[in-house]
Amino acid sequence: MDIIQKIKKNIDPIVSLTDKELLAFCSAFSTKRLKKDEFFLKEEQVCNFVGFVNFGVLVYFKITDNGDEITTDFAFEGDWVNNNQSRLTNAPSTINIRAIEDTEIFVIKQEDLKELYLRIPKTERLGRILTEQAYLKIVEQTIQLQALSAKERYKNLLKKHPEIFQKVQLYHIANYLGIAPKSLSRIRKELFG
Repeated sequence: MDIIQKIKKNIDPIVSLTDKELLAFCSAFSTKRLKKDEFFLKEEQVCNFVGFVNFGVLVYFKITDNGDEITTDFAFEGDWVNNNQSRLTNAPSTINIRAIEDTEIFVIKQEDLKELYLRIPKTERLGRILTEQAYLKIVEQTIQLQALSAKERYKNLLKKHPEIFQKVQLYHIANYLGIAPKSLSRIRKELFG
């Protein structure tokens, strides 16, 4: 499936573009290939782009003062990937985004996106809704971390991303859930014997 069909399939539930509008929208994207462990975005870099994951997996993480990595999110095939905080404020990113397997991303620069918003107003609606969805995801993650048990958070993650254990190392998953890898192993053993 080419870029136009992949993006069309993703955005059709949100906004309907004519063939001409869709072609103009998709033409603004370039293709970026990342090898495993290559960065899509580094801390202190301004995120002036939005990506759409064609294939592969990325991990969002923060490095603490003592050098530990705190996993904050993942991006899988068909996900939009960027740091909205950095992109919308034009401020340096406080997180990193790195490929955890060979990954291909369709990337549009922020300046090109703004131009498309003016030329094709429906794309501005698309941008707003995608940003709202990203915000709601962060709110949901925050509530889950504060209100649900580790086992409940694990079950929710598995329901949303059943493929995660084939694609992501256990320490990233445990870190994302806010638990030690040993605790994740215990939960998995309780649930699956």
